[in-house]
Formats: sequence, structure tokens, C-alpha cells
Amino acid sequence: MMLIALLAISCKGQHSISYTLSRNQTVVVEYTHDKDTDMFQVGRSTESPIDFVVTDTISGSQNNDEAQITQSTISRFACRIVCDRNEPYTARIFAAGFDSSKNIFLGEKAAKWKNPDGHMDGLTTNGVLVMHPRGGFTEESQPGIWREISVCGDVYTLRETRSAQQRGKLVESETNVLQDGSLIDLCGATLLWRTADGLFHTPTQKHIEALRQEINAARPQCPVGLNTLAFPSINRKEVVEEKQPWAYLSCGHVHGYHDWGHRSDTEANERECPMCRTVGPYVPLWLGCEAGFYVDAGPPTHAFTPCGHVCSEKSAKYWSQIPLPHGTHAFHAACPFCATQLVGEQNCIKLIFQGPVD
Repeated sequence: MMLIALLAISCKGQHSISYTLSRNQTVVVEYTHDKDTDMFQVGRSTESPIDFVVTDTISGSQNNDEAQITQSTISRFACRIVCDRNEPYTARIFAAGFDSSKNIFLGEKAAKWKNPDGHMDGLTTNGVLVMHPRGGFTEESQPGIWREISVCGDVYTLRETRSAQQRGKLVESETNVLQDGSLIDLCGATLLWRTADGLFHTPTQKHIEALRQEINAARPQCPVGLNTLAFPSINRKEVVEEKQPWAYLSCGHVHGYHDWGHRSDTEANERECPMCRTVGPYVPLWLGCEAGFYVDAGPPTHAFTPCGHVCSEKSAKYWSQIPLPHGTHAFHAACPFCATQLVGEQNCIKLIFQGPVD
């Protein structure tokens, strides 16, 4: 068994998956080329077999330079996506990716098993989780159920913890076919899968820029200082500007920046709204600039709490109810634009702008 395994693994042109059952027993499954599909691999490794390199998502960061991960939980060869070359161009996801020697190794500690039909299968250490939204990625979308994908592409219920040895139950009614809006979690980064047809019906960067100019053209004002407010250019998303709108996230009233309203019995970033006396976070507002996260083309009327990213009502409410994996067994909603964990009764708030007095 070991000699045959070594010969298969050493064959440079042959893709294979090795299932180590014990020190003296390894099962090697060989793969052949398929002229009707293309394979794309995702992972943390920067080696040539990886087509899309992903790094850990830093909650609340605007860019990767703001914080460094000391030890990543994302696999170097996390998953592979196989796409049909012919219509309807179906894409299927599988856990684990082939390394530079065209092999996938599942060690003794990895969850693995032999299916009733005789073929081997297994799970990666931290797993590859997928959630398909119900109703597609539209303004009517609802959250689906998180599942785990095996090395061979079967669908299972989640393990008790992310790296538990015992696999979940096989879900025979579901497949590993990716849909528009499918979420792929790699234990450290969550990816959003969008199809070409889905993006065709999605707002573009030009549309978001037009919405920004439209809301600025309405000349919203600070109800106290009476100064005109304006969302900054999407390209200037890291510097708070003088005219930038700020909001009290407990009530939604939009103001310009000011330095009053501090309460000694509250946290430093909480203020008392001068309009309604509600106490809550007081933050600058940022227009969400990634068009692929929008489920509709509505005006930017709602803000996520506590980060202050602004988007359409239906987009805000959709992401506010999506439970994203966090750590080994927790789930919580997060802002799609900065990954900040959402808080509050509804995780988002409707903004209340005041028009010009004149």
C-alpha cells in the first residue's frame, strides 16, 4: 500500500488526494484531467497553484496594513472551485486545494472516512463552510443555513466545533453548486460569490457615485450648526473631512461634527443627541463603496451600527440578519464593508437628515 501510494504521489503530472489512515496505511485517490472544466484554487499560500490568495479579515480595518495577524487560521490550500466551460457555467466548491506537487494530504488527525459506495472523503482542519441565501441575492433574499463542504464536495451539517473530529450529518438534498450570493467561510475570511448574471443586475460604482452626488445635491444640514454636510468622495474613505456627516446611532439623527453632548456616565464615544436627548454612539458616516454587496439600487438611507457605513435599506437589513462564522463555534452579524461586529436592536438604523433651511 505505501509503495503504491509513494509512486502515485511522486508522479508529477498526476493530481492525487492522500488519506492517511495510520502510520502504515494510506489510501491515494488519483484524479484525471477534465477538458470540460477549469479549476481555481483559493488559500493563504502565495505559491503558484493558488489562484486567489486570501488573508485574515481584520474587523473594523479599512485596509490590511492597519493590523497584522500573528497566526492565521486560514488554510494555505483552503478550497478549490471547479467551473464548467459550457453553459450554464456551473461552479462547484470542494474543500482543500492541491499543492505545488499536485497533491492533497489529509493526515492521521484529519476527519476522514469511507462512504458506503467505497470512495474516501474527508474534512479539512478548520473546514470550509458555505451558505446559500434563500431567494437568491436580491432585495427579497433571506439567510440560508450554513453547511460544511467535504473534500469530495458533499454537503454536511456543521460539526460541534470548527475542528472537531466527528463530521456532521450528510445533507443529501443539497449540493456544492455555488449560487449568486453564496457565502464561503474559510475560518478567518468570508468570501461572497457573485455570478456574471447577478452582477449584471447589481448597482455599479458609477451608480453609487451618482447616489452620493444626489444626496449631496440635496444639501443636508446639521440641525444645530446649520452647516451643509456632504459625503466625501469614495476614493477618500480613510480621512474624516470637515463637511462629513456624523450620526447618533441610537436615534439616527444626522449632524455635522461637534464636541458637545458628552456624558460623564457613558463611554467616551457616546453622546447625547441634541435633537431627541437619546444617548448613544456618535460616529462619522461612510458610504459603502463595494457595489457587489448591494442587493438593490436603493438610495443610501441606513447605517450599520456601530461602524457608520451607509447603504440602501434592503442591503442594510439583509446583512444585518446574516450570521457570519466567528472563531470556532460562534456566529454574529457583521458590516460587509469593514467586518465590524454589529450591535443594537436591529444592527442598523434609519438615518434622519435635515434639509436646508433656505
